[in-house]
Amino acid sequence: MIENKNVLLGVSGGIAAYKACALTSKLTQAGASVRVMMTQNAQKFVSPLTFQALSRNPVYTDTFDEKNPQKIAHIDVADWAEIAIVAPATANTIGKLANGIADDMLSTTLLATQADVYIAPAMNVHMYGNPAVIKNMKQLEEWNYHFIEPGAGFLACGYVGKGRLEEPESIIETVSLHQEQTGIKGNLDGKKVLISAGPTQEKIDPVRFFTNRSTGKMGFALAEAAAELGADVTLVAGPVSLETTLSSIKRIDVITAEEMYQAMHNHFSFNDIVIKAAAVADYRPKHTYVEKMKKQPGEWNVEMERTQDILQTLGEEKDQQFLVGFAAETANPLEYGLKKLAKKKLNAIIINNVSAHGAGFGADTNIATYVNTSGQPEEISLTSKRDMAFQVFAKIDRDMKDEKL
Repeated sequence: MIENKNVLLGVSGGIAAYKACALTSKLTQAGASVRVMMTQNAQKFVSPLTFQALSRNPVYTDTFDEKNPQKIAHIDVADWAEIAIVAPATANTIGKLANGIADDMLSTTLLATQADVYIAPAMNVHMYGNPAVIKNMKQLEEWNYHFIEPGAGFLACGYVGKGRLEEPESIIETVSLHQEQTGIKGNLDGKKVLISAGPTQEKIDPVRFFTNRSTGKMGFALAEAAAELGADVTLVAGPVSLETTLSSIKRIDVITAEEMYQAMHNHFSFNDIVIKAAAVADYRPKHTYVEKMKKQPGEWNVEMERTQDILQTLGEEKDQQFLVGFAAETANPLEYGLKKLAKKKLNAIIINNVSAHGAGFGADTNIATYVNTSGQPEEISLTSKRDMAFQVFAKIDRDMKDEKL
């Protein structure tokens, strides 16, 4: 997805600028047409001549250096670019973009471009965690800038922690994957998508309840991806602390498994794609108490009863819907996932080993295996939950077009 693309590489003033040399070389080797734009401080770390030799194109450093009187350079480059990558992106550059400041050629060009912009931060671990930097990054994310998270390790300042510029190969892989995902934008136009997310809470008394570790991040990522792909999205959310960032998503908040059961069944028949990503309680207390239960001598046994199996009943009622389930496992995940796929009459299942590093509840990343009715597992390697959501919909879109699935 990089080959034959016009890539603007913005290099700002950090020691990690030396990695941008390798990134320029690898982008060029991958078939991209690369133009490099450097801030004044970036030139103190690496010479523009280095990037000119690696990219085989002139390097831009000064807004007012207009070599062609027929064109305004920064507007011309902004229009030319199909992809813009800022690597390294310093706290200063991120702050400028988040606040609309255009005081050099890089910031001016980035404000003018309509290209997809990818930001790869690199800075001291404490700077990366500074509330101002966090706020600026969140603002840019809301404006659909795409972040490539830094790695953790030994930093040039001597600290050990998060803030090291991601490796060039990983940056290219991330950009390529996202470009592939955005290539399916519009594929869900006219589709109605129903998604459940988060845990449920099963009450014992006014102060106690049973729940699980689900945070709803994967389900919310799926909902937002579906909306960005053009779908009409309904999200049934258990008790989570997440906000829906897209106003087009219709959100229904529930607490208990029974409430989620009712909400999913009420909307099921109106939707084309249904994904049950919620971690619904399998059991609830058989008896609940109006008043708080006080401590008593000895043991307290809570008798539990089964909740209704939402996915099972949806599978039994399925007509034309493409129904997808999740299987969160810790042992033999593929075996149990395949059994669930068949038993619950699903079109596809997403299998998680929640004990794997980088996956599971609460993480911003995930690892999964996607399996449709062909039974052929497709691995989705470690990536952000947002990126995984787009990969899932790419596979669903493909499978819906295959009549045999």
